Amino acid sequence: MQFFKMHGLGNDFVVFDGRDQKLDLPAALISGLADRHRGVGFDQLAVISTRGPDVHLTFYNADGSLSAACGNATRCIARHIMNSTGQTDLTLHTDRGALYAQDAGNGITRVNMGQPLLDWQDIPLAHDCDTLHLPIDGDPVGTGMGNPHCSFFVDDAEAVDLAQRGAMIEHHPLFPQRTNVQFATVIGPDQLRMRVWERGAGITLASGSSSCAVAVAAARRGLTGRRVRMDLDGGTLMIDWREDGVWMEGPTMHVFTGTLTPAYLEQFL
Repeated sequence: MQFFKMHGLGNDFVVFDGRDQKLDLPAALISGLADRHRGVGFDQLAVISTRGPDVHLTFYNADGSLSAACGNATRCIARHIMNSTGQTDLTLHTDRGALYAQDAGNGITRVNMGQPLLDWQDIPLAHDCDTLHLPIDGDPVGTGMGNPHCSFFVDDAEAVDLAQRGAMIEHHPLFPQRTNVQFATVIGPDQLRMRVWERGAGITLASGSSSCAVAVAAARRGLTGRRVRMDLDGGTLMIDWREDGVWMEGPTMHVFTGTLTPAYLEQFL
């Protein structure tokens, strides 16, 4: 089983291309591969496949659970396909829907992550409430980007105990599918500093869908404009909430290509 490792601002992924090999990926193998000591290590795992004429992406969290969206992985795979085909734009299909990607020049990849989901049942939440002011201590904002997000605006994101708060909020009963959690500080009308706890992965250096959710939440609150610089632990993304969706752009890196050994696979298959 061949794979390649990529990252976007340190948000790292194992990617399997199922278009040219048969894959068997039980949850135990996925969580085993996520182990940074006994496996490969990743924040999310992605599988490239075909459905009819379309390229389709399926995403898994480090605990083996499915995720409908992963923004940085989408950018990484778009860059991989563009580099191998010579294309400068393409459409990738996900459980979130069809996502359009572009080569933005200078090694930067841009993806339209689609329209944010702002109604409680679409995020989804457990019951009807104001998604701009969730009934959770700290007055967070709820947003759906194909996966659920809970965004807190704080005076100093660096001072937050992310491990403790993130783990607690991920499992809050308001989120029946658990949630990604972000703590953001407004630096200026077009700049935010954000740290993230990802559902099923824990603390990550960056998150594309979380960056989109925080940018949408800040704009809805009137804290920033609709185009912002998002400074994460791993680097910077540009987020632009336009009429046609939330665009995200930033760098990607293909780290290495590898093959899993039969002895390793025998533990899980």
